[in-house]
Amino acid sequence: MTKKLIQHGNSAALILDKPLLELLNVTMDTPLEVSTDGQSIVISPVREHYEQEFLASLDRINARFSTTLERLAK
Repeated sequence: MTKKLIQHGNSAALILDKPLLELLNVTMDTPLEVSTDGQSIVISPVREHYEQEFLASLDRINARFSTTLERLAK
């Protein structure tokens, strides 16, 4: 997909089409991280709350099944 920047006040804007946003499960409220490697711009949804939720779930699983998991590891 090729896009062009548009003028937005004194800034430049990039319009992201609805199908692309739906594919990434991004809404107007989703925080986006913008980074660069010096040659490319990378725009990624911030998914920190998913990582925190995953780690909390992992802690609950380990607490509940630690004995079974230890036996499986042997």
